[in-house]
Amino acid sequence: MPSQVNRRSARPRPPSAVTLQQVAQDAGVSLATASRVLSDSDRNVTQELQERVLEAAARLRYVSNAPARALVQSTTSIIGLIVHDVNDAYYSAIAAGVMEVARDHKLLVMLAGTFHEPRLQAEYVARLRAQRARAVILAGSGFTGGSPALTQELEAFAAHGGRVTAVAHEGLPVDTIVPGNREGGRAVAEHLAGLGHTEIGVICGPLALVSVQDRLRGFLERAAELGVQVQERHRAEADFTRDGGRAAAVRLFRRSPGITALFALNDAMALGALAALRDDLGRSVPAEVSVVGFDDLPVACDVTPALTTVRLPLEEIGRRALLLALGDASASPRSLAVPSRLVVRASTAPPPRVTG
Repeated sequence: MPSQVNRRSARPRPPSAVTLQQVAQDAGVSLATASRVLSDSDRNVTQELQERVLEAAARLRYVSNAPARALVQSTTSIIGLIVHDVNDAYYSAIAAGVMEVARDHKLLVMLAGTFHEPRLQAEYVARLRAQRARAVILAGSGFTGGSPALTQELEAFAAHGGRVTAVAHEGLPVDTIVPGNREGGRAVAEHLAGLGHTEIGVICGPLALVSVQDRLRGFLERAAELGVQVQERHRAEADFTRDGGRAAAVRLFRRSPGITALFALNDAMALGALAALRDDLGRSVPAEVSVVGFDDLPVACDVTPALTTVRLPLEEIGRRALLLALGDASASPRSLAVPSRLVVRASTAPPPRVTG
């Protein structure tokens, strides 16, 4: 008499069903390894093999029964937060907002830094998918031109039940927070032109970043509308750091000593520019040169002179990003605008009068 096991295995399988063996073969692993990964007993399986098995299961639609479907699409309490530079106070503020919401929802935040390497954004999303993270927050600005690899990984992450919110990205198939970068750049142009400045220098961050392009474009557009042409030789690209801003300011003023105002596209670079003007160039701020930053980090009001800058509600951006990812899913990607505003302090004034 055949055993109960034999009777069950003799039942005809639906033609469309995918077996665990097929998943293992597609991933290039043993049946036991595939079973451990898909049964959530993968502590002794390398991350690379986990990713291969999960990708094969998703590709082959290994959902032959309800428990399998629930397993493939299950998530954990992990939230992935991907930034460019963990030392940057901009990302620290966003992280604070993300972690506040995560705490309230009893979730764990895993932080990863890309160091401005585009490929690492896609790589980290793949790793978080292997860990079955519940959501990913892409807090680091996107890169101009987009990334097919990142788009592919985000789609795979969503197929596994994960949710994503991106900050300052373009063209991704996910919900997006749009900071008021362009509007902030326009406000700076209006402020400096209103004071009477016509010789304005700009210290840009990495031009490959969407956030840099948005801030610069807004500034240049509004300056041109007001009749102020910012010459190419009055612009310098730099790292988004204090040292980068200091070195760029020295280069600019040695090349164009007639500059009377300087717009740095983040506060860290603006602080470096203040140091360069004071210690390296012997210029008085704001009597001889006005300086404007962007972000309004806490240190902006502590330096002397206090820094005129554009305020972005960074912690609020972090909170909204995670709340968007934890909320109800939408049929199509949503876009949430977060406005900026200019905060005028002591580092800007009318240009010096020309005598003689």
